Amino acid sequence: MKIVHLFRSPAHMYVGHHGREPGDAPMLESARLRVLAGCGVEGDRYCRADGGGDAQITLFSEETWRRLCGELGRSDLSPAVFRRNVVVRGVDLRTLIGVDFEVQGVRFRGVEHCRPCYWMDRAFAPGALECLSKWEAGGLRARVLTDGWIEVDAGEAPACSG
Repeated sequence: MKIVHLFRSPAHMYVGHHGREPGDAPMLESARLRVLAGCGVEGDRYCRADGGGDAQITLFSEETWRRLCGELGRSDLSPAVFRRNVVVRGVDLRTLIGVDFEVQGVRFRGVEHCRPCYWMDRAFAPGALECLSKWEAGGLRARVLTDGWIEVDAGEAPACSG
């Protein structure tokens, strides 16, 4: 598994906005993020001292993003629109549900599939929700088991377009 993008957001953009306009909280891209066991990504909206639940950190597949770009004719959007923390290449994230795994020396436990929501059609393009649901490719929610740093793999281009 290669890390190709890392993001965090200090605030929610969609949570609590049902029936209203989304918020304006940006996803901040970084080359390196600190993750805290039992909490999540330092500085992220889901990093909480009470354990942050099952979404301490979220992962999304670069292959899914590229497939969606092709399927829906978009090449102008960053994978940041999906509001996941880590965009990876070379792994089927569904295989990590219920599994402890390690990335760059940091241990995680895959908890559940990130079910895409109706905001995906607005954030990416109409049809995104249907595709992501059909492909079961909304990403992975995971718990952070050990403290550490993760970073974009050397040689990976940080470009945000297809």
